[in-house]
Amino acid sequence: MELYDELKWRGLINDITSPDLIDELNHGELTFYIGTDPTADSLHIGHYSSLLCAKRLQQHGHHPIMLVGGATGFIGDPKATGERNMLTPEVLDHNYQALHNQIENLWGFDMVNNLDWTKDLSIIDFLRDFGKYFNVNYMINKETVKKRLDSGISYTEFSYMILQAMDFLNLFEKKNCRMQIGGQDQWGNITAGLELIRKKHGADVKAYGLTMPLITKADGTKFGKSESGTVWLKKEKTSPYDLYQFLLNTEDSKVIEYLKKLTFLSVEEIERLEKALEENAGAREAQKKLAEEVVRDLHGQEELDAALKITNALFRGKLQDLDDEQRRDAVKSMPKIQTQAMKLEDLLVSSNIAKSKREAREWIKGNSIAINGEKYTDPNMIVDSSMAYVDNVLILRKGKKNYFAFVFEPNVD
Repeated sequence: MELYDELKWRGLINDITSPDLIDELNHGELTFYIGTDPTADSLHIGHYSSLLCAKRLQQHGHHPIMLVGGATGFIGDPKATGERNMLTPEVLDHNYQALHNQIENLWGFDMVNNLDWTKDLSIIDFLRDFGKYFNVNYMINKETVKKRLDSGISYTEFSYMILQAMDFLNLFEKKNCRMQIGGQDQWGNITAGLELIRKKHGADVKAYGLTMPLITKADGTKFGKSESGTVWLKKEKTSPYDLYQFLLNTEDSKVIEYLKKLTFLSVEEIERLEKALEENAGAREAQKKLAEEVVRDLHGQEELDAALKITNALFRGKLQDLDDEQRRDAVKSMPKIQTQAMKLEDLLVSSNIAKSKREAREWIKGNSIAINGEKYTDPNMIVDSSMAYVDNVLILRKGKKNYFAFVFEPNVD
């Protein structure tokens, strides 16, 4: 299977700007770029598929450049829903440095900052040397801009397309970069860059654009910084254990798509896992493999082993086997309930885990309630902060899978 066919099979091709690109991908050595703005201090799982696509291209002899938009981050790529909040120079600089380090450590791509070729540009030069090449009618017909015409769009965000086109032109001229890749929502910006290159250098230049479908959740919403429950690639923001659990809980309808887009597993292995899913979905073999591959690729075998240790400890109720750091990871994603010292049966009722004291006593006496991995059968037992599992948090399990983290309020003298 040639590269383009594999990218299609993995669901990584939404559109290309020319059929000539197919042969270039299969047999050429393209220098290409992918960009992101420093609007946060970490990439997230929505970026991961795109960056892995860049890595796949690199493995086939192409040459990636990673652009972190120190300039475009000041402006903000237009969203369909409204204007972005403007970030301060201090925040953007912090985010830029964080992303630079993250990308360098994970992928080692060559990196550039578009602030380098825009910071000294005067407004007159911008309008004469670049703005002159953009027809307003052409710009307002771009999909994202068109969606904002009724609600309104500032000139600042309207100009983002020109700035990104300047990036493509600069890299084409300085680094012989002949392709830009990005999510399908970047089609308008990518084609604007190609138009600028052609107007400056002639219609017959060999430059291309490739867009990838946005990776989405089962409900159709995309993974992004503005979405709730963002899954970050930085372990301090989303721990390897939380990432493992997130991927382990992938819906059957999405897991094969994620295996194709988020792992380097072979076609044959993914097809085997797809068959295993059809034959025995309950075994969750595909989900386990997805979680293992992504956590290992991002954070290494040691962090995967720690995530598996926490997972197994929770599944088997052997919570005492974990060290304090692993305990904190274990409780981080559990529902948090503020509490004070009280009887066990009252704890279940006050937290709405049980509907009544009678139901609470039935669960307790029926061996269905465990605290920090140990079963307790006395409804009148006092549960207090001395029983904390880590810090001031206690873990209560109802049945086999339902975990709750009770946070004891500090004593007030």
